[in-house]
Amino acid sequence: MQVWNDYLSQNKQRFLDELFELLRIPSVSADSKHKPDMQRCAEAVKENMLKAGCDKAEICPTGGHPIVYGEKIIDPSLPTVLVYGHYDVQPPDPLELWHSGPFEPVIKDEKIYARGACDDKGQMFMHVKALELMTKTNTQACNVKLMIEGEEEVGSANLGKFLEENKEKLKADIVLVSDTSMISMEHPSIETGLRGLTYMEVEVTGPNRDLHSGVYGGAVANPINILCQMIASLHDENNHISIPGFYDKVQDMSADERKALNEAPFDLGEYKQELGIKEVWGEKGYTTLERTGTRPTLDVNGIWGGYTGEGAKTVLPSKASAKISMRLVPGQGSDETAELFTKHFESIAPDYVSVKVTALHGGEPVVTPTDSVAYKAAAKAVETSFGKAPIPTRGGGSIPIVALFESVLGLKTVLLGFGLDNDNIHSPNEKYDVFNYFKGIETIPYFHKYFAEMSK
Repeated sequence: MQVWNDYLSQNKQRFLDELFELLRIPSVSADSKHKPDMQRCAEAVKENMLKAGCDKAEICPTGGHPIVYGEKIIDPSLPTVLVYGHYDVQPPDPLELWHSGPFEPVIKDEKIYARGACDDKGQMFMHVKALELMTKTNTQACNVKLMIEGEEEVGSANLGKFLEENKEKLKADIVLVSDTSMISMEHPSIETGLRGLTYMEVEVTGPNRDLHSGVYGGAVANPINILCQMIASLHDENNHISIPGFYDKVQDMSADERKALNEAPFDLGEYKQELGIKEVWGEKGYTTLERTGTRPTLDVNGIWGGYTGEGAKTVLPSKASAKISMRLVPGQGSDETAELFTKHFESIAPDYVSVKVTALHGGEPVVTPTDSVAYKAAAKAVETSFGKAPIPTRGGGSIPIVALFESVLGLKTVLLGFGLDNDNIHSPNEKYDVFNYFKGIETIPYFHKYFAEMSK
C-alpha cells in the first residue's frame, strides 16, 4: 500500500536510530551482572510500544527477568494476532573477535553489526515499528498483542507459568514470531518447523585434587582425556548418535517432503566457502539441508578443565566438564532425551572416574501447518512484498516457547523471520541487513491485512 511505503520512507532514519538505542543496552540474560540492563531494556521496549500506538503496555515481573506486554485492540470482533519476541541477547564473548563493539551498533556494507541485531532485537522491533506504521496511517486490520520476554536465550524458564496465569490476557487467534531466517532475499522462505532442544552439562571427576602430571601421569586417569573419549563415543563411524533409543521415536520425513526440501536453492560450494571449510560433516545418508533442519544432532558447546592460562603448568586435573546440546525433531521429547542421555553417559563412565550429569533446559520440536489461514496469509504477504512466493523450509534452531503456545494457549504459530543463516547469531560480529529490517516492517502489515481478510 502506498500509504505504508510513504510512512516508511519518511521515517527510515528514525526507525534505525530507535533500534540502535535498544542495541546499545547489554541485555545479556545469562549474566547476573547485567540484571540492571535487563530491566532498562524492558523499560525501553515498553516505551517503544506506547510510542507505536499501544493503548496499554506494562512490565510484568517473573521469577527471573521481566516480560513486556502491550496491546492495541481496535475491535473485539476482529482477529487478534499475538506477537512474540525477546529482548535478551547472547553473551558477546569472545570480545576480541568483534571488529566493532558488540553493544556499539554500526552499519558497514549496509549491514547492522551488534549483539542482538538479528537475534532478536532487530526482528522483534520490526513488529513494533509495523504496528506504528499501521496505527499512524489508520490501517490496522487486526487486534495486536505483543509479548516480549527476557529469558529466551536461557531457556524461557518462567514463560510457561506466565502463559498459564495469563490465558485470558493472551487470548488470540494466532502467534506471529520473527526469530527465524530466510534462504535469502532473492529466495524468500517461511520456516514451517523448528527442532527441539535438550541441553546438558557433564562433569567427570578423577583424583580428589589436581596432581603433578609427572609424578602421577600414567598411573591416575586424566578426567580431560576420559571425558574426550566418552564424548567421542557418542557418535559412530557414520556420525550416527550412539545413545541407545535415541532415534526410536524420530518421525522421518516422507519421500515427497525430502524431495521438496532438497529442491530449495542451495549452493554447497558457496556454503563451504562462506564457512571457510573444505568439506561438510554429518550423519551419513542425508543432505546438508536435511541434516540442519530435519535430523537430530548432538554437539559439544563448551569444554573445560585443567590449566588454560598463559604459559605451561604440568597439571593432571581433578575435574573436566562440558556442555552438550541435542537438537530434536518431531517425535522426540526433551525430558525423555535428557533421561536417555543421562543413563547412557553414566553407563559408559569407566571405574577410574565418577560422573555427574545435569539437565539445564530444553524445548520441544514443532511443525507448523501450511494449509492454515495464517500460513496462507503470511505466504501472500511475503509474495506481495518480495514479488515471489515463499519456499517452505525447516529451521534447525529451537524456540521452546512455540510448543508451549500450542499446549498452554491452544495457538498455532507462524514463523515469519527475515534473518539469514550467515547473520552470525550467537557468534562474534552478529549482523542484520538494513534491507531485511525494512523489508520486515514492509511485509508484516500485509500479514495483518490478509489474515483479517482471509479469516472472515
